[in-house]
Amino acid sequence: MSTDPTAARAIGGSSASAELERLTRLAQRLAPIPPAPQGEIPARLARAQRLMREQGIDALYLHGGTNLYYFSGLRWWASERMVAALLPAQGELFYVAPVFEDGTLRSHLVTAGELYGWEEHESPYALVARELHARDLRAGRLGIDEATPFFHFDGLRQALPDFELVDATGVTRGCRACKSPAELALLQSAKDRTLEVQRSAARILREGISVAEVTAFIDAGHRALGAPAGSSFCIVLFGEDSAIPHGVQSPRDLRAGDVVLIDTGCILSGYHSDITRSYVFGPPSARQREIWDIEHAAQAAAFAAARPGTPCADVDRAARHVIESAGLGPGYSLPGLPHRTGHGIGLDIHEGPYLVASDTTPLAAGMCFSNEPMICVPGEFGIRLEDHFHVTADGARWFTQPSPSIDAPFGDA
Repeated sequence: MSTDPTAARAIGGSSASAELERLTRLAQRLAPIPPAPQGEIPARLARAQRLMREQGIDALYLHGGTNLYYFSGLRWWASERMVAALLPAQGELFYVAPVFEDGTLRSHLVTAGELYGWEEHESPYALVARELHARDLRAGRLGIDEATPFFHFDGLRQALPDFELVDATGVTRGCRACKSPAELALLQSAKDRTLEVQRSAARILREGISVAEVTAFIDAGHRALGAPAGSSFCIVLFGEDSAIPHGVQSPRDLRAGDVVLIDTGCILSGYHSDITRSYVFGPPSARQREIWDIEHAAQAAAFAAARPGTPCADVDRAARHVIESAGLGPGYSLPGLPHRTGHGIGLDIHEGPYLVASDTTPLAAGMCFSNEPMICVPGEFGIRLEDHFHVTADGARWFTQPSPSIDAPFGDA
């Protein structure tokens, strides 16, 4: 077989070094990565407090992680030691953290607020109770960041017996689900870069190439295009392995005629990309072409259904209808679509709301979703086409254009 079996389709025929050189040159021409939208934090806090008052929440507990970052600008990830911010429904944000982290934490603070420390032998939960009481909050409802580990939740519950601890998702998601123009710009920048890395990854393919080699190239490609941590994740699957949505324990090397499925992303200033491309290394068979075309139609149907006010569930139904009408499924049965059609994306790669039958959240301008109604054919292959869109007042808008066809997966033919 030729080393360039599908050159007309921009698959194979190049090398990792040549493609990294291309990406390095491209990095000089791409628009600069937008800055993190930290100037929006005061408005986020004001909106959170408004939602808290509407929902009868007296204070909001924000644990280390993306909610803490979104509302304060403080990048600090969850551990067994409490680092958190608390936001009263009326009043200023304040922080609770270990005393020995005081210097490091102050150097990372973006949003001003009192910082209260607890020594290693002391209870951070008692400290939270003390500071809430000092603000005349001795009873009421404390909204808990939905990502808070249970043991922290339980510690707070015991320290605050007169409080009702409630899920704060209505506040956190109520603020985070609809992205601002600055957030959309960061998401666009991340996705533009990942699509270019996907394009180059297709060009380095050759018979016998390993998953590890492709994965390493994709990581280097993301770094070349300005993602400082490289790939945030990477799934590379060949042939029958591609029917397993999130990969296999021992992936095999590439063979002629294989479906290639690559799902990867990066992070820019905290915001994620997540793009999947599926195509064939060599001429597609009639079966591969048939399933690819059904997947493509399902993705298009989901996009067309995504309009302001439409329930998330209806977008999932639109994709699933196409797949089931082609004789696949029904429901989650295989061959067919074994999972939801899509997920929200932003500071977390998977965040609510979700494009799934159980989520009736109405779509609203600024919401961002993956669109990936994957079709799995056990023992043969899987096809996942994943692009993301954001909702506008007039309907959905793609961040990246979907693959036009199995014969031109990057629009190059």
